[in-house]
Order: sequence, then C-alpha cells, then structure tokens
Amino acid sequence: MSVSVISILFGSTLAWLMIRTDLPWKKVLSLIVIIPYMLPSWCKSLAWLTVFKNERVGGSSGFLSAMGISVPDWLAYGPIAIILVLSLHYYAYSYLLVSAALRSINSELEEMGEIVGAGKVKILRKITFPLILPALLSSFILTFSKSIGTFGVPAFLGMKINYYTISTMLYSNIRQRQTNTGFAMSLILISIAAITVYVNQLVIGSRKSFATIGGKGGRTTPIALGKAKYPILFVLLLFIGIGVFLPLLILLLQTFMLKGGDYSLANFTLHYWIGNPNPMIFENEPGVFKNPIFWQSVWNTLRLVFTTAIVATVCGQLLGYIVSRGRGTVSGRAVEQLTFLPYLIPSIAFGAIYLSMFSRPHLLLPSLYGTFALLVLVSVVKHLPFSCRAGTSNMLQIGIELEEAAVIAGASFAKRFARIVFPLSKAGFLSGFMLIFISIMKELDLIILVITPKLGTLPYMAFSYANGNFPQFSNVVAVIMFAIVLLVYLITNLISNADLSSGIGG
Repeated sequence: MSVSVISILFGSTLAWLMIRTDLPWKKVLSLIVIIPYMLPSWCKSLAWLTVFKNERVGGSSGFLSAMGISVPDWLAYGPIAIILVLSLHYYAYSYLLVSAALRSINSELEEMGEIVGAGKVKILRKITFPLILPALLSSFILTFSKSIGTFGVPAFLGMKINYYTISTMLYSNIRQRQTNTGFAMSLILISIAAITVYVNQLVIGSRKSFATIGGKGGRTTPIALGKAKYPILFVLLLFIGIGVFLPLLILLLQTFMLKGGDYSLANFTLHYWIGNPNPMIFENEPGVFKNPIFWQSVWNTLRLVFTTAIVATVCGQLLGYIVSRGRGTVSGRAVEQLTFLPYLIPSIAFGAIYLSMFSRPHLLLPSLYGTFALLVLVSVVKHLPFSCRAGTSNMLQIGIELEEAAVIAGASFAKRFARIVFPLSKAGFLSGFMLIFISIMKELDLIILVITPKLGTLPYMAFSYANGNFPQFSNVVAVIMFAIVLLVYLITNLISNADLSSGIGG
C-alpha cells in the first residue's frame, strides 16, 4: 500500500509537470524518467545495498560508509529500504497513465476555472483530479498487484535481517517443502489482488462520467511555473543524477573492487570478471566469465527470452486480430478480458499455481517440473496481457478492406495473414517482441519457484550469488544483463528504422 501511494504521488506529479507546465527540457526529461523501469527492480536493490550497506548489518561497508558517513541500520535493510526501492521502480505506471490522461484533457476546462476566480489548488482538486481519477485508479491497481507479489527486492533487502513479506514467506515455505502453506499464501495474494480490483471497479463505476474528447479541436496551454521553474528543474535533475545514474555507476564500480568498501586504486581488480579460482577470494569462486555455470545461465536465459518473446508475440498478434475484428461482439470482449486476467495475479503466486499444476501428473496434465517447457509455458501465459494489448493496438491500424479484397480474390486466412496482415504489422510485432524480451530478461519473481539449478537463468544466478553473500559476482551478472538488454534494444531499433526507411523509399 505504501509503495502504491508513494508511486502515484510521485508519478502523477511528474506527469503534471511534463504535460501541463512550461518546464524546460521536457522532451529529454520525459524519456529519462522512465529509465528506472527498464531495469529490474532487484538490480536497484543491489545498487541500494552498494550505496547504503553498513558493517553493522551488511557485513561490509557500502559507498557511504566507506566515505565516513554513518548509515542507520533501518536505511540499509528492512521495510523503509524496500518501500523506497519499489517506489522508485513502479512510479513509471502512474507517470505513463496519468500523462496519457492529461494529454486528452482540453486546457480550456481549467482556464474556465481561472475565469470564475478559482485558484490553482482548487482547479487541481475540482477539475483536473476528477478527470484523471480513472488513470490514478488504474495505476494503483497495476502498482499494487505488482508490488505485493514482488520477490526480488524483499528477498535482497529483507531476508538477511529476517524481515519477510508474503512473497518471500511463500518462497521460503515452498523451498522448505511446506507446499500446502506456500500454496495457501499464494491464494491469499490472489485474494488480496482480486479484492483490490473489485473495490477499484466499484469506485470507477460509482464516479460521475466526464467526456473530455469531443468533436471540436482541443488545445493545451502550458501553466507558467514562474520563479519556481528552475528550482523544480534542478530538483528533477538532482533526482535523475542521484536516483538513476549514480547507483548504476557505483554498481559497476563495485564489480572491479576486490574488497567491498575499499576505494583505493590497489583494491581494483578484474577477478570477478575473468579471474581464476583463488581459495583466498570468496571460497575459490572463479570469475564470472570463467564459470561454466554462467555460460549455461546465458544459454538458458537467451533460449527462454527468445522462445517466450516469439511465441507470446505471435499469440498476441493472433489474439489481437480476434479482438480487433470482433470489437463490439461478446466473443471479442471475452477474449480481451480473459487475456488480461494473468496480469492481475501476482507473479510469485502465478508461479506457485503452475508449480502445483505441473509438479506431478494430474488427469490430463503432465509433470513438467524441472523442464524448459514449464518455464516457457508460465512465461508466455503470464505475458499474454502485454502481447495481446500490443497486438490489438497493432491490428486496429490495419484497414479491414484490404482483407476483404483478398477474400474476394479467394485467399485463405493463412494466406491473408502471411501476405497482408503480418507485413503491415511488422513494426508492431518488433515492438511487442522487445517489450516481452525486456520483461522476461529481468524476470525473477515469476520463475523463482519453478526454476531448477540446471535451468538457472541470469537473474537466478545473480540472486544465488547475492543470497550466498557474493555481492561483486551478483553485480557483474546484473551489469551483463543490462548490456544484453541494451544491445538487443539497439538492434531491434535499427531493424525497425531500416524497415521504415525501406518502406518510405518504396
């Protein structure tokens, strides 16, 4: 609940500043402020420990402690650290949703309030807030359902001091083979999420409806911040520097430090990257690149993300086709609603459901535990909401008359899809692929219960290192993951831009 409230307050304030005010550099800032969501939340917890860990709790000095700054125990580990890290991750939901809602509101509505003598606070409370309430409620649901089932951050920042959330207790119980208790906790998570969604629907259903997009053209007049413009800009830049870039730079720096907390030049090394086993360093553990488990994890991760991204994106395009062509029909609405259900179930609870379903044979269901197929299955189904929504928006842009002409010419559905629909939706296909690729690449909460050491992925390897008190090794894996995501993102953009250029040239 605390994460949802803080995230919404921060994200909606950012959205208002970016959309409704004359804040300088808005185009650049609007891209930078969503960077934190592109990184795994558990990576941020590693960065948090790198900065705030102290010898009293963490066993070695973090950046601030090494600089002689006394860090209180409650800031290094525990609920405050977990809430702040998750809030810095999930504010992106409310920022994106509220931004879209504010763009659709004609500024004339707020100007009318000014004409009748209303102040800025009253205009926000009486006009702007009611209009963006659905976006705020939607962002609350998304933030609440994700944060309540998050495993990585509470595990890194809580389990070492025996601070548990429902998700970490669920994991501990299942790992200790107390499966009945673990499955009961997963039902509690699902029930909490379901009650929250139900209350949200009641609130939305009982509010008055306001139409903000009509037949007349709309305009947006930025609100002048006056003398507060540059102080606000300074605060935002300070947040971006300290909250986004500095932790990542320190995280990278830690991968080259033989001993944590010692920032002297003599302490810098490449051991954690390419070092040979040394009995004097972290129990004879070799550098990441010389560890065969790492290369197996790379193979497992790439195999999982590419297989899942391709299968989920193809399924999303097909489901999007059904939804877009069946809009207004019962079947179209039913498909759209059913594909969204997996998103409302917290990730670790979703993984627990599939563990109980496929841990041993049940009627027609085979035993898939310990197989790659189970990882693909749970990942595809969980990400259907993303792929279906992307596919629907993609298909809505393709005119039905093109297919009607093909039908008249006698083309089958398979031929129409292969020769007309897919070529026209290639850019959307790549976008949906990239969205799912990034989500799976950083996924830990969903697969932590169904994964086995033989099928370990890079997030699982980073978690194992951190759980074994090998922070530098964990940081190396996190940096490599970020590099892979960035590389694939750049390649996908190049392909997309090349397709666009060739299309324009043709």
